[in-house]
Amino acid sequence: MSKYNQIYSDLLASITTERLERGARLPSETELMDSYQASRGTVRKAIEQLQERGFAQKIHGKGTFVLSTSPIELQLGGIVSFQETGPGLGDDVSTEVVEFEQLPLEGPLLEHIQAQEGSLITRIKRVRRIDGKRVILDINHFVSDVIPGLTRDIAEHSIYAFIEQQLQLQIAYARRTIEAVPRNREDQQHLDLDDQSHVIVVSNQTFLQDGRQFEYTESRHTLDKFYFSDVARR
Repeated sequence: MSKYNQIYSDLLASITTERLERGARLPSETELMDSYQASRGTVRKAIEQLQERGFAQKIHGKGTFVLSTSPIELQLGGIVSFQETGPGLGDDVSTEVVEFEQLPLEGPLLEHIQAQEGSLITRIKRVRRIDGKRVILDINHFVSDVIPGLTRDIAEHSIYAFIEQQLQLQIAYARRTIEAVPRNREDQQHLDLDDQSHVIVVSNQTFLQDGRQFEYTESRHTLDKFYFSDVARR
């Protein structure tokens, strides 16, 4: 195993087993260089990898600190429901439906949903908990004519499984944006933000195989439980 992989693996193990808890300071670059007889570049590469995967955060002049022991990975290239991601997040994972209503398509939603103005939209707000902590607020909007029959019970489980298995519709692709935004009143109400001033918002416009848009969703993530991955090719 290379020095870089050894340093990275050892630090990752300390974080995921919670020998280093959230907020704990990692050994300094100099300490790691001495411990592993490694160059500064090798140490920095290992620490940067931890930052990229959402496990650590470097604060200028203070050091590098544990950000999360189990961040949620978002793969940009795929369309995956929370229920499909859930088994990889641990045993204590739950969903609470905090709002379920129908409303007409109007106002700002018209910019995000390709459907006739005034048509019915099913809006569902769900709070996702991991290890008892509220880390994601999903605000879903489904075009009711395209996705009929949604219920609160379905929303507590898997809407995508209902669409694919019960309605026999094929989900094809999504247009996705990711941005950091200041937390709002709704985030403060439904998420355990601690002292975080921002949340990560992943917005999806999702389409069926026949080209119809059936969903617009905002997933609002706490900073300590989020990172994304992708495969880039030249």
